[in-house]
Amino acid sequence: MSSAPRSPTPRPRRMKKDESFLGKLGGTLARKRRAREVSDLQEEGKNAINSPMSPALADVHPEDTQLEENEERTMIDPTSKEDPKFKELVKVLLDWINDVLVEERIIVKQLEEDLYDGQVLQKLLEKLAGCKLNVAEVTQSEIGQKQKLQTVLEAVHDLLRPRGWALRWSVDSIHGKNLVAILHLLVSLAMHFRAPIRLPEHVTVQVVVVRKREGLLHSSHISEELTTTTDSLCMSSERDAFDTLFDHAPDKLSVVKKSLITFVNKHLNKLNLEVTELETQFADGVYLVLLMGLLEDYFVPLHNFYLTPESFDQKVHNVSFAFELMLDGGLKKPKARPEDVVNLDLKSTLRVLYNLFTKYKNVE
Repeated sequence: MSSAPRSPTPRPRRMKKDESFLGKLGGTLARKRRAREVSDLQEEGKNAINSPMSPALADVHPEDTQLEENEERTMIDPTSKEDPKFKELVKVLLDWINDVLVEERIIVKQLEEDLYDGQVLQKLLEKLAGCKLNVAEVTQSEIGQKQKLQTVLEAVHDLLRPRGWALRWSVDSIHGKNLVAILHLLVSLAMHFRAPIRLPEHVTVQVVVVRKREGLLHSSHISEELTTTTDSLCMSSERDAFDTLFDHAPDKLSVVKKSLITFVNKHLNKLNLEVTELETQFADGVYLVLLMGLLEDYFVPLHNFYLTPESFDQKVHNVSFAFELMLDGGLKKPKARPEDVVNLDLKSTLRVLYNLFTKYKNVE
């Protein structure tokens, strides 16, 4: 069935080489006396959405065209949102957040809509870092939300800056529901706290950047890398006997745990300490440090570690210090990471304790 011929519409017969649809849109607005009125901008935004001449901006909302002079707005290209790796990344992060916040009875369904005001980010950071932020619990105003975000992000920056993380987000970008910025923040948090998740590798998205200059809207495309390799993410490692034990012989796991508990209590009992749960009682690093002192027969000065650690970083410090004592004692560098032990990863804790058991099992 042949289509009816299109009715001619008044428009210039030729387009300049670098004149884009957004340029035409901005030019039209600039020529109108009331171009800055919201109603006009919304109408032009709708035209931009529906126009086949702007496929890259098919996801633009009317408010995205309401830009002040030199203001910039970014959005993910719709084709990138359909990429399987991108969808997997979003799903993995959503599931992780909901797992962490399950006791708070918080369910996150959409990252940009549920995280922009700082409420969920506050709860997430408090849960991960084991701290309490001095912020108002509920804030309705934009100013209050941004103040809360500022406090939350400053706490995040204090954690990440010493480790050289690139900070690819800001209060304005998070509050502006910039999904790229939110994903960068969540990926960095997951990596810092050694989240027990596997992030997809090499997730890259095309980002459309729209800027208003001299009354005209200009667009450009950039590639944004959200994740790199698994090695860089430090989310996985080579399989060993404990992987096999967990996967194929869970019935023997209780036997291994019982043997290790007997071993550590043989020494910790000298300090009137006793372990009943391996994954929880070694998570703050205190028992590991004390155990190393007992096994190597020396006193560990209390100023070298936190006897009652409260924050995530203090616990990581303790476990890292215990690892240093192990290296000084002639052991190989533990395969587990301090963050894994602090995050109650049983497999990592068993690896550390088993290394001690193999060397010191005959020590009285």
